Amino acid sequence: MSRPKYALILAVTLALVAGLAPGAFPADPIKIAYVDPLSGPFAATGENGLNQFKYAADAINKAGGVLGRQIEIVPFDNKVSPQESLIQLKKVIGDGIQFVFQGNSSGVAHAISDAVQKHNERNAGNRVLYLNYSAVDPALTNEKCHFWHFRFDAHADMKMAALTDVIAANKSIKKIYIIGQDYSFGKAVADGAVAMLAKKRPDIQIVGNELHPIGKVKDFSPYVQKIVASGADAVITGNWGADMVALAKAANDGGLKVPFYTYYAASDGVTAAIGAAGIDRIRLVHETTPGNPTAPKAFGDYITGYRKLHPQNDVNQPRINTGLTMLVQAIKRAGTTDPDKVAAALEGAEFTTLGGDQVVMRREDHQLQMPVYISVHTNKGIKYDLDASGFGLSLESKIEREKAAQPTTCHMARPS
Repeated sequence: MSRPKYALILAVTLALVAGLAPGAFPADPIKIAYVDPLSGPFAATGENGLNQFKYAADAINKAGGVLGRQIEIVPFDNKVSPQESLIQLKKVIGDGIQFVFQGNSSGVAHAISDAVQKHNERNAGNRVLYLNYSAVDPALTNEKCHFWHFRFDAHADMKMAALTDVIAANKSIKKIYIIGQDYSFGKAVADGAVAMLAKKRPDIQIVGNELHPIGKVKDFSPYVQKIVASGADAVITGNWGADMVALAKAANDGGLKVPFYTYYAASDGVTAAIGAAGIDRIRLVHETTPGNPTAPKAFGDYITGYRKLHPQNDVNQPRINTGLTMLVQAIKRAGTTDPDKVAAALEGAEFTTLGGDQVVMRREDHQLQMPVYISVHTNKGIKYDLDASGFGLSLESKIEREKAAQPTTCHMARPS
């Protein structure tokens, strides 16, 4: 071999060796656990949530990540079971993951929150942070609040206050039927509806207040028949996922044409199931929306990019982007992934959402303070349809952050 060729090969080899030397690889990624249903009746909801987390993480990574590290979303299937969630949480902690996102089911949220608090109190050097993006039982940021839990969605009472304002203004409503899932969130929805309507419209009669097993009912026809027989002028429900899809189908099949006031009657198959029968009849309380005339163009671009990757799914939880980005910003401010320091950096943090809303993480209870919206199911004038169905949401009103705020009973102890 000639000397010039040898020199060239040697130079290339040395360059490759230098590239593989210790420290030359990027730092290990910051792993973030996603603990939600990826199998069973609520798998569609969990899978879409996971895809939205990965999409948000990709955007963060393309922008440079945080502290010189990339973000990696690690999924754990909890089958929407509190018991299974605790098993998965042990795996999360065993794998050294310090940040846990969960959102589907407040029953699961209570189990995870309690377990995280107990673990952190006993293991000061191995703590984790629980980041709740969708479990909205008010108790979680009231009597059950603690330092290592943060919620990035408006809780059930914040949403019910908005819904009952709309109901109270509709003088044609005299009788209401409440139906929901039999666990902490469903009970919170029912309790909030009864209490708030008693103050705002004491003339309204509650003609039904029923809870059904979560994820167990295949045919809601008997429930719809009860609603029809009650003579209800309207229905309130907090049902979500497969239970909302099945309730919508049964209402359509049973000819139930009264207004529905809902929390989660959109996307993940629900909008398609409601279809034409729900036009101008199904109302939803929710977070920031691309239908808001003041929403930035970037929000639309974000939705369009996601739909290209997942044509049948929607960015139906922009709070996923909010929660993940706020966490990353807190890590950056703290200069570390230490959960205690990141939690301290999250307290009082301000953020501008995809929809242009200014939100604040309230220090007193770790409940995100945010505006909420009321929209109606329609196929007229919508900017982005849902479920690729031709139907979507048209904005009717916005409740500003200050008005949407609710008092807290939280008395938070902070680590010394």
